[in-house]
Amino acid sequence: MGVLDHVSEMFDCSHGHKIKKRRQLQTVEIKVKMDCEGCERKVRRSVEGMKGVSSVTLEPKAHKVTVVGYVDPNKVVARMAHRTGKKVELWPYVPYDVVAHPYAAGVYDKKAPSGYVRRADDPGVSQLARASSTEVRYTTAFSDENPAACVLM
Repeated sequence: MGVLDHVSEMFDCSHGHKIKKRRQLQTVEIKVKMDCEGCERKVRRSVEGMKGVSSVTLEPKAHKVTVVGYVDPNKVVARMAHRTGKKVELWPYVPYDVVAHPYAAGVYDKKAPSGYVRRADDPGVSQLARASSTEVRYTTAFSDENPAACVLM
């Protein structure tokens, strides 16, 4: 700690005022089941009045809600779950062309909307199955890229 820091602390005029950390504009995507227009209305009204919310977009066929604003994602999920009484979670899907192995176990999800697969970095999703050494040996034995491959091909 330098002399300048020490002097600035001595002549600090804030007198205990805390500096508020500004929230950043965020887009929060949420998965919640919506069956009818009443459910849609209930979901929309649960977060519209929340402080910091700029816009709410619903996609009922995909069971997706997008909230844009200066909000905390966990607070939005908690408020929506409390106000609607429905099972609410952050959007667990990504477009299938983003994932390296979209049809691997733990990533492919039958319930996902078309064009989406489950996010692979979720802790609840099992990691991709690794090929055993015998599987690798058999698949590379007949590979065109292997110079010591089977000559019968």
